[in-house]
Amino acid sequence: MHTNPIPENEMGRIISLSDYDLDYTSFQDTFKDLAKLAATVAGTSISLVNLIDSFTQWTVTNHGLDIDQMPREDSVCQYTISVPESQFEVKDLTDDNRFKDKFYVVDGPKLKYYFGIPLKTNDGHNLGALCVLDKDLKTLSPEKIELLKIIAGEIVNRLTAHKTITGLKTKLHEANETKKKVAHDIRGPLGGIIGLAQVISEQGQENEIDEVLEFINLIQRSGRSLLELADEILGTDLPRGKDLKADEFNLLVFKDKLEKLYTPQAKNKNIDFVINTSVNSDTIPFSKNKLLQITGNLISNAMKFTPVDGKITVDLGLKIEETQNLLQINVTDTGVGLSQDAINTILEGKATSTDGTSGEQGYGFGLALVKHLVDSLKGDMRIYSQPNQGANFEVVLPQVA
Repeated sequence: MHTNPIPENEMGRIISLSDYDLDYTSFQDTFKDLAKLAATVAGTSISLVNLIDSFTQWTVTNHGLDIDQMPREDSVCQYTISVPESQFEVKDLTDDNRFKDKFYVVDGPKLKYYFGIPLKTNDGHNLGALCVLDKDLKTLSPEKIELLKIIAGEIVNRLTAHKTITGLKTKLHEANETKKKVAHDIRGPLGGIIGLAQVISEQGQENEIDEVLEFINLIQRSGRSLLELADEILGTDLPRGKDLKADEFNLLVFKDKLEKLYTPQAKNKNIDFVINTSVNSDTIPFSKNKLLQITGNLISNAMKFTPVDGKITVDLGLKIEETQNLLQINVTDTGVGLSQDAINTILEGKATSTDGTSGEQGYGFGLALVKHLVDSLKGDMRIYSQPNQGANFEVVLPQVA
């Protein structure tokens, strides 16, 4: 058995990837032109843009091969992100003990040649790889390799631009929320001033103090004008009913995303995969920040430790409270379970890797990343489990009401 390669900066790498907060299903068109260009430059029939998290290689754009994901331990690109060099080549996959028995070599499309370039960020983290593949043996000239590196750099640039735009949208949303709060806060004092001015005005009329009346009436008119302005500000950005903003999910959308991403993994292991939502709050918006990374890692971990024909249940709920809402995520499996020592290790952020129920090799950072992300969102994670009795991971994340 070959040991999975792990980058020296793996924890920092997966944290960096999580900071992009990506929906892996939404980038097919974003990189389609670059994937096609890479295949043309290399003279290969296939080109893939792959991002690699703790458990899975996500093919966010494919050219020439219809594939969306595969277990990280089956991929060639796991080597590309781990080698110190800026490229990784396998001249003949059928003649390499690490890959000759993989499904993409033995079965269709019966690949032979692989060349990959890491998608390296400015801070030195390899998010994934741009790779070109073919059924025939190939030789790439230095000129072609340099062109592929330029294409890989452009992929990283577009990912960074996406991250920047998403961050700006979030800041704009926060600014709008602040604007509404300020407008709301000034309405009370202004209303009181106008009411007081009205009383003084009425008293002034009885005493016929013309100068006082004129001054008070001016305050009254100015105050009413400011009150109308506050109402206008409040009305400009009112929530659009059940419509979702770019940085929001509701439970129904969240469920749909998770089903699309992780049902293939469940089918591959014949696991009964069920996602439930609370009916009374399934259309209420909440922030989608880091939710796919947190929940996805919990689901992938459950897939790893649940035997064939087992069951994984994901329960999603939104508890409505006066000052804040609480997003509740429960991932329950019928897997091998955990000892109390193992639970304590995870909650301390020190989780290490063990092999899965079907021999899946681990990388040891998925649950550590979940703990890191939950803590960063001021949430809470609890684990209920006993050896050989499955596990229940419960995450509670506060949301603005």
